[in-house]
Amino acid sequence: MKKQFAVLGLGRFGGSLVEEFANLDVDVLAIDRNQEVVKKYSNSATYVVQANAIDEASLKGLGIRNVDHALISFGDDIEASVLATMLLKDMGVKQVWVKAVNMYHQKVLEKIGADKVIHPERDIAKRIAHHVVSEKIIDYIELSKDYSIVEIVASKKLHNKTLFDLNIRAKYGCNIIGFQRKDGEMVISPTAHETIEQGDMLIVIGHNRDLNRFEEEGV
Repeated sequence: MKKQFAVLGLGRFGGSLVEEFANLDVDVLAIDRNQEVVKKYSNSATYVVQANAIDEASLKGLGIRNVDHALISFGDDIEASVLATMLLKDMGVKQVWVKAVNMYHQKVLEKIGADKVIHPERDIAKRIAHHVVSEKIIDYIELSKDYSIVEIVASKKLHNKTLFDLNIRAKYGCNIIGFQRKDGEMVISPTAHETIEQGDMLIVIGHNRDLNRFEEEGV
């Protein structure tokens, strides 16, 4: 049985989520109080409804309690996102993810039961900053305060060497969990005998301290 998703609030972030769900052929209920916005996404969402997403009766009438995963995106309306989170958790929605505008907002959401708090603008800013600061880093994903995944371009220094030869885990404490060849071929969970070529895109996971050292010394 396919999972059921709901997106509450169809601003730029919420609307983008709905469009991406449509690309993934996922069933999604989209809710916004603005009629024009609802019309805009009428061809993207499985169901798109004009409703007050902080009205308990409206949410119950839409069967929101039956969705597996709800995402709340109300822009800067902190009060609305808090109320919607409380309502969805009280109704028994299994997973409630909420967009926060700042750390104070995040703390409140966590206290009332949000399963995950997301900061799209902050996360994008971090990825861009890491890319701008280092020519070697193509992308950056924060896993926690201390651990991340980075995409790093292999330099001439690594050309024609196997992962066994490089011994990156022993030298730097991080792991290459995959890489992409220049021709687009993806190698996932590579063996020690895989050979790295200059220009390959390395997917590396590790402690931020170790990743920084690998970036500075290893590639």
